[in-house]
Amino acid sequence: MFLCAVNGEFVSGEYEVMWDASNVVSSIYFCRLSSGGMLLTRKLVVLK
Repeated sequence: MFLCAVNGEFVSGEYEVMWDASNVVSSIYFCRLSSGGMLLTRKLVVLK
């Protein structure tokens, strides 16, 4: 399963994205952020 919560170009600054996990099952998910040549991956754990 793949979900693209935000896609686009943004100016420099801080941003917050709210993810409604009510429609997914308990599992481990990964959040990937990319900017230019940088890539950041974080693990998200959903427990219900």
